[in-house]
Amino acid sequence: MGVDGEAGLRMQLVSGTGEFDREGLERFARATRMTECGLSYAVIAIVGPQSSGKSTLLNHLFHTSFDEMDALKGRRQTTQGIWAAEARGIRPFTLVLDIEGTDSRERGEDDTTFEKQSSLFALAVADVIIVNMWCHDIGREQASNKPLLKTVFQVMMRLFTPRKATLLFVIRDKTKTPMETLEPILREDIEKIWQSVPKPQKHQSTPFADFFNVEVTALPNFEEREEEFKTQVARLRDRFQDSVAEGQLAGDRRGVVPASGFPLSVAEMWCIIRENKDLDLPAHKVMVATVRCEQIATEKLAQLQDSEEWEALQTAVDAGSEAEHFGARANQLAAEALATYDAEAAYFEEGVRDSKRQFLLKGMSALIRPLHTAVVAAAAARCVDAFKTDLDDATGGKDGSAVSFAASAAACLQAAALSFESDAEDADVSLFGWSVEEVRAKLLADMESHVASLRSQKLKQIATDAEKSLSDAISEPIAALLEAVTDNTWRDIRAVFFHEVDGACSEVEQAVAGFDMGGEEQARMKAAVEAAGRRVVEERVRRESGHALSLMKDRFFAVFSQDDQGLPRKWTDCDDIKAIAFDARRAALRLLAVVAAMRLDTVDDSIEPTLLSLLGEGASGEGSNSSRTQDGEWGRARGKQRGKEMGKGKGRSGERGQQKGAADIHVRWLAGGQQVGQGRP
Repeated sequence: MGVDGEAGLRMQLVSGTGEFDREGLERFARATRMTECGLSYAVIAIVGPQSSGKSTLLNHLFHTSFDEMDALKGRRQTTQGIWAAEARGIRPFTLVLDIEGTDSRERGEDDTTFEKQSSLFALAVADVIIVNMWCHDIGREQASNKPLLKTVFQVMMRLFTPRKATLLFVIRDKTKTPMETLEPILREDIEKIWQSVPKPQKHQSTPFADFFNVEVTALPNFEEREEEFKTQVARLRDRFQDSVAEGQLAGDRRGVVPASGFPLSVAEMWCIIRENKDLDLPAHKVMVATVRCEQIATEKLAQLQDSEEWEALQTAVDAGSEAEHFGARANQLAAEALATYDAEAAYFEEGVRDSKRQFLLKGMSALIRPLHTAVVAAAAARCVDAFKTDLDDATGGKDGSAVSFAASAAACLQAAALSFESDAEDADVSLFGWSVEEVRAKLLADMESHVASLRSQKLKQIATDAEKSLSDAISEPIAALLEAVTDNTWRDIRAVFFHEVDGACSEVEQAVAGFDMGGEEQARMKAAVEAAGRRVVEERVRRESGHALSLMKDRFFAVFSQDDQGLPRKWTDCDDIKAIAFDARRAALRLLAVVAAMRLDTVDDSIEPTLLSLLGEGASGEGSNSSRTQDGEWGRARGKQRGKEMGKGKGRSGERGQQKGAADIHVRWLAGGQQVGQGRP
C-alpha cells in the first residue's frame, strides 16, 4: 500500500501471478475509512486493451495515481494484476480498480486465463465497468475490443446475481464522426457479440438489457487535444458524484455487500474465481454476512471485556463488595455492544445478522451471568444476616423472649424479603431477564429455618425455665414433707405439687402467648413441664426411700421411747412393753408404706395393709391411741429438729440417748426382721 500525496492511497490488490493481498486490502479499507460506509460506496473497474490509456483516464477522472505508460519507452505492459485506489473528491466513497490490459505481449496470445479471471472479478465486484476502446475499432470485424467483450459476456453467464451492472463504453481518440452515428453502430456490435456468445438454456432468449445497463461516451486524443480531453473528463467525472443514487450509474444496490465485509467478500470471490468455480453471488453474500457478522459480534464481546467499566464491575463483585447498580451498569455495557453491532452489521443479510446477534447475546450472557449470580447470592446472604440480627433484637436476643415472637418474625421476614427484592431489582440485567426465583426460594427457606430454630430454642428455654422454677418451688417442700412422714404426707405432697404445676403451666401459657402455638403443641409443652416436676418428686422419694431403714429405726425408737406427749417415757412395772413395742413396729411399717411408692395420682393402695399384716394378728387394727398420737408427734418433731440433727450427726443427746439402751433389743428386731428386710414391696 502506497501514499502519493494528494492522489491518496493505492495498493496492488492482485499481483501479476494472481496472489490476492487480503491483509493489504483490510489495512487500505481501514486507512480510507471505507469500512464505515455501510452500503454507501461504489466500486468502479476499468477494462480494455493494453496501452489504451486506461490508467491515464482513471488518474484524470478520479484523481488517482496509477502508473501510466511512458510514450518515450514505447508500448509495453504498465499495469500488472489489479490495482486499487480511492477516488479523490468523489462522494460517496468510490473505490477504483485498474485492471491489467488484455492482449498483452507479455502474456502472449494463448494465455487468456488471467484475462477471463480479472474480467469475471470486475463484473462480480464493480458497480460500473468502464470499457476503454479505440474509436477506430467501432464497426470493424477484427476490432481489438471484440475478444474482451466476448470474454465479459461469457463470464457473465457464470454469475448468479440479481443486479445489473453498468457498462460505460468510453470511446478514445474520437474522430469527427458524430456520436449520433457512432453510438448506434457500437450498440449493434454489442448485440451481435451477445448473440454469438453461448448461453445456458434458461438464458437463450434473455435480452442483453436484462444483464447490463449500457452507457456510451467519447473523449478526444489526450496528446493532441489535451485541454479538450481534460474538459470532457471533468464533465464525465460529475456523473460519478452520488453515483449510488437511484437512476445513477451505480444505482442498482441489490446484492451489495456492506463495506465492512468488502475485504472478506472480494478475497473469497477471487479464491473461487481462481479455482474456476461458478460464482453464486447471493450465496456468496450470505457467506460473507455469516463470517463478517460473527467477526463483528466477537469484536464487540472482546471490547466489552476490555472496557474499564467492565473491569471495575468485575473487581467490585470479586472483592465481595455490594457492586451498586450492577444491573444498570451491566445492562448499559451489553446494550452499547448490541448497538454498535447493529450499526456495523446493519447492511448484511437480515437472517444472518439476527443469528449472529443472538450469538453476541449468548456470549454476553455467559460473561455477565456469573457476576449477576454472585451479586444476587451476596444480596441474599446480606439479607439473611440482617434478618437474623433484626429478629434477635425484636425477640429480646438469644436469651430473651418476645412479647409476640410470631408477629416479630413475620415483620422481619417481610422486611428481609422487601430488601432482597430491592437488591435483586438493582442487580437485574433487563436485557436478559434472568430469574432469581431459585435464590429467592432458598432465601425464604433459610429464613424460615432460622425462625423455626430460634422459635424452638426460645420455647426450649421457656420450658427449661419453667421446669427449673417448678423444681425450685417443690424441691424443699417435698423434701420437708418426706422428712416429716405422717399419715397425710402424700396428700400434702399432692397439694403442693399440683398447686405449683398449675402455677408453672400458667406461666408457660403466658410466655408462649406470642408464639402462635396451637392447643395441642401447648398441651404437650405443659405436659413436659409437669413430667419434669414428677421427676423431681420421684427423685426425692427415691432418695428418701434409700434411707428407709434408718427412718424406720428412728420412728420405732421415738414411739417406743416417748409417751403420748412426746416426752421421754418413764418406765414402770405397769407398762405393757410388748404392746408398746407392737405399736412402735407398726409406726415404723407405716413410715415404710409412705416412701414405698409414688402416690401423686393414686390415693388408695394396698401397700400399708400388706406391710401391717406382717405384724400378725391385730396388725390391721387401729392400735393404741398413744401409737397414733406418737406417730404424729414424731413427724412434727422430726421436721423441727431436722436442722439440729444434720449438725449433730448420728449421735443422739438428752433423754433419747438415755433410753437407747433399753430399746436396743427392739431396734435389732426391727433391723433384722426377715419380712421387713427384704426391701420395698
